Amino acid sequence: MAGGQRLFVKVTRDSLPQVKDKYPFLYLERGRLEIDDSSIKWIDSTNNVVPLPVATLNALLLGPGTSITHDAVKTATAANCSVCWVGEDSLLFYAAGFLPTADTRNLKQQIELAADPVKAEEVARRMFARRFPDAELGGKSLKEMMGMEGHRVRALYQAKAEEYKVGWKGRNFVPGKFDISDVTNQILTASNAALYGILCSAVHSMGYSPHIGFIHSGSPLPFIYDLADLYKEQLCIDLAFALTRDMAGRYNKHKVSEAFRERVIKMNLMAKLADDIQEMLGVGRARSHRK
Repeated sequence: MAGGQRLFVKVTRDSLPQVKDKYPFLYLERGRLEIDDSSIKWIDSTNNVVPLPVATLNALLLGPGTSITHDAVKTATAANCSVCWVGEDSLLFYAAGFLPTADTRNLKQQIELAADPVKAEEVARRMFARRFPDAELGGKSLKEMMGMEGHRVRALYQAKAEEYKVGWKGRNFVPGKFDISDVTNQILTASNAALYGILCSAVHSMGYSPHIGFIHSGSPLPFIYDLADLYKEQLCIDLAFALTRDMAGRYNKHKVSEAFRERVIKMNLMAKLADDIQEMLGVGRARSHRK
């Protein structure tokens, strides 16, 4: 993407993470990954060559215009570095290669919490407590807390509509029919999808499963939806109503993407997410999912 702030910077020898950083993932776009003397090298669109320390990475996020050789995939796998295919700046998550040798401690921990009804409700309660810091949730059931959340979000939509003086008739999204929604709903849909993409990439790179949730169920990515609700108010809802006024009734995907990136960067979502997951799960410092 030309101009504007990026969630991820261009990879150079100077910008590579150091071993001490234990970097969770590295985003790459418009180039190719090949093998050079049994190690992986990145060749960008200007033919700059950068050796990649895959042994110090949890995941490679491959963006648009990226190709990878079979040998490079094998080398990454041998180093317990997973490979994910994503949209620009990881705003969409397409697929992931799972490692047969990956450390499953974080996944096992997540499964154990979700399988225990008492512990699962404790995780859900912590997630709701983040959105209701002043409410007494001790005696509330999961169904009651979900009802509170629905009311909170509807009230938030209305409050933002009044704050930004935007007409609002309610949330309206029909899968596969993006264009029939009004501009505010289109921005909400697009920014929600972008947030899900970032969270999918990050959750996968930390060794958790997007499919094991604590509040949402019966959907493809319940853990992602659980986490997204922690950040939607600022990253998606406020953004949608703030931008609607500037678009004069015509949706502009470039303006939405740029504004969304700016908010993600300002929030420092990438760093915040790892700490938030550990806090919500009620466990200690995040651990790498590599051996």
